Amino acid sequence: MMYISRYWTLYALLLLPLVYFVIFRYGPMQYILVAFKKYRVVDTLWEMKWAGSYGMEHFVAAFSNRDFLFSIRNTIILNLLDRLLGFPAPVILAILLNELAFKRFKRVTQTIAYMPHFLSWVIVGGMAKQILATNDGSLNAFFRGLFNLKEGIPFLESPVYWVFSFVLIGIWQSVGWNTIIYLAAITGISPELYEAAAVDGANRMRRIWHITLPGLRPTIVTLLILSMGSILGGDFERVYAFLSPLSRNVGTTIPVFVYEYGIRGYQYSLSTAVGFFQSLIGMFFLFGTNAIAKKFGERGVW
Repeated sequence: MMYISRYWTLYALLLLPLVYFVIFRYGPMQYILVAFKKYRVVDTLWEMKWAGSYGMEHFVAAFSNRDFLFSIRNTIILNLLDRLLGFPAPVILAILLNELAFKRFKRVTQTIAYMPHFLSWVIVGGMAKQILATNDGSLNAFFRGLFNLKEGIPFLESPVYWVFSFVLIGIWQSVGWNTIIYLAAITGISPELYEAAAVDGANRMRRIWHITLPGLRPTIVTLLILSMGSILGGDFERVYAFLSPLSRNVGTTIPVFVYEYGIRGYQYSLSTAVGFFQSLIGMFFLFGTNAIAKKFGERGVW
């Protein structure tokens, strides 16, 4: 109590953020009950009747819906590919930029790399459809001229090509921005370690392997744990910008399902139930990944 009375001004500064979180973050959580009730716009949350036995009607309806099951499959596949191919990309780029001797070239390269982050997915999707179009896309025109192809490659039409186009474009859009975090972590590594390793005869690859990567490991583990919390989530704008009738089998993710059934179909209770299910799975992966990281000697997120 003496500590609180002595530093009461610091606690007073926390009051406004706490009030914000209580009102705008924790207060709306009560509406998660909509997932268990029969939604009626004229009723308050507490006047709504429970949906079925134990309020599980909407969860049963969701898991009985083939579109929802397909959306789970698509969300997991796309997110796993994003983690597998996209997560190492900023680490590699940060190491490459750190090893550049010409500082001006490094700054220009870094600026060019993170500029796509500021583009809306609507703009990126429009650019992709112009460049990757099967018949008149500039990339297919280049391939036809180079390899004498008779038919264009269906980058955004064939399911397999669509998945990898979607993932690679996502990497291009986010790799530069995520690199900033790893470059900041590299600056925290003592230069004396590199100097000592160079004196001992370690070449550049050895210094990266034994100094840079171990120095980046806490940051990599923390960001990996946080990213696993959204393994069943996804960016609605990103998916919807690339979605077409030919790619719906692999492109309809959970956010798209929520939009089409919940927003457009006015099934608010169903969409809330799906969102609640997403949150539970995300929390499970977050806690599970954090526990695994701690077992391997890492600090984890908490």
